Amino acid sequence: MKIIVTGCKGQLGTEIIKQLREGRSELGPLPEKLMNATVIPVDLPELDITNYKMVDDFIRRQRPDVIINCAAFTNVDGCEVNHDAAFKANAIGPRNLAQAATKTGARLVHVSTDYVFSGRENGGIPQDEATIPGPISAYGSTKLMGEKYVEQFCHRHFIVRTAWLYSYYGKNFVKTIVNAGRKFGKLEVVNDQCGNPTNAVDLAHEILQLCVTHEYGLYHCTGEGICSWYDFASEIIRLSGVDATVAPCTSEEYKSKHPDSADRPKWSALDNRMLRCTVGNDVRDWKDALACFFEHWDGDNGMK
Repeated sequence: MKIIVTGCKGQLGTEIIKQLREGRSELGPLPEKLMNATVIPVDLPELDITNYKMVDDFIRRQRPDVIINCAAFTNVDGCEVNHDAAFKANAIGPRNLAQAATKTGARLVHVSTDYVFSGRENGGIPQDEATIPGPISAYGSTKLMGEKYVEQFCHRHFIVRTAWLYSYYGKNFVKTIVNAGRKFGKLEVVNDQCGNPTNAVDLAHEILQLCVTHEYGLYHCTGEGICSWYDFASEIIRLSGVDATVAPCTSEEYKSKHPDSADRPKWSALDNRMLRCTVGNDVRDWKDALACFFEHWDGDNGMK
């Protein structure tokens, strides 16, 4: 089996490649079909997914069985300022990959986000795949357009929405909180935005379970359990052992101090219903996955 991983230098791409090379994850072995798979990791400048001809030529030449698209413009505030760039990466890029996948018969796994939802709905019920999206930011709207293009142009697709992603590699909220705690000793984090922290290990594991099946469709894949950013930050500081305190604040208080920041959904908790009803949901409780992260993290950009 031949697998192309776009955005291979990012958090998720790095973790997927690691699992493919090792044949397993912290959650268990990968499917037999993936053993000895040929993995083609690509990122800028080798492959610019926003360039139709480059994508078409590359996919025709490689003829993969599976394309896993981890490439995206994920800077939520940056998307507001650079809306065209966000649209190219988050909408046109997936369209190009979907069209190329259809021409060659490849399966396409496209990673999306909880930010396709407005977060204004009833804040007691996790949103499953039947919930109607309504993004409130440029990031969310461009990612939703990417989903629509994938659905439109590639029937053999898996759209996988995730949230609050962190990993051993790259920049993420966990590392930011640890570093800020060490530097300042006191942190203020919003306590009225709720969702699901997700370890990249779990997301990569589920994507690799899915991609060898014909269970095509839309999936939510996030850590089990719901918390606020404040709860998440508090648990990060506790597990890290950093001598720091975390105080709660409202979204409005944060916005007044950071007026250029994008609006974020206050309730974007997801329910992994489609996983449970198809291949099975092996994703860990967010606290268990975070504790495992701190057991293995080297404190920098990798594992012990």
